[in-house]
Amino acid sequence: MKGFIKEFKEFISKGNVMDMAVGVIIGGAFTAIVNSLVGDIITPLISLLTGGMDFSGLSIALGSGDGAATLNYGAFITAIINFLIIALVIFLIIKAINNLSKKKDETPAEPTTKICPRCCSEIDIKATKCPCCTADID
Repeated sequence: MKGFIKEFKEFISKGNVMDMAVGVIIGGAFTAIVNSLVGDIITPLISLLTGGMDFSGLSIALGSGDGAATLNYGAFITAIINFLIIALVIFLIIKAINNLSKKKDETPAEPTTKICPRCCSEIDIKATKCPCCTADID
């Protein structure tokens, strides 16, 4: 049992678990932002373009009377549309973030090799003598 507790302590204190916990917490906060963007900005714009179409009320009665069960396929269609809109928004946000980080990483790396002028073999940048042809390198 002591080995199990020790192993659990090692697992829980690793950086990966803490990173994951922070990711989940930030993901929860980010969800609220994305839901607000979709629900308060994008969905009304789409509703404006489609003439205020609302699928959520579409249903089929599976019986007769007030207590009859209904198949609410309109709510399902609305959920699919919301999913697609949210997926598109997240895709665009991640694409923008990736483009920003790509621009930061575009600094060229320092060369680590050079070409021997005598035998044209690739050698270390700090080499003063070619290991292939033993020529002196400036």
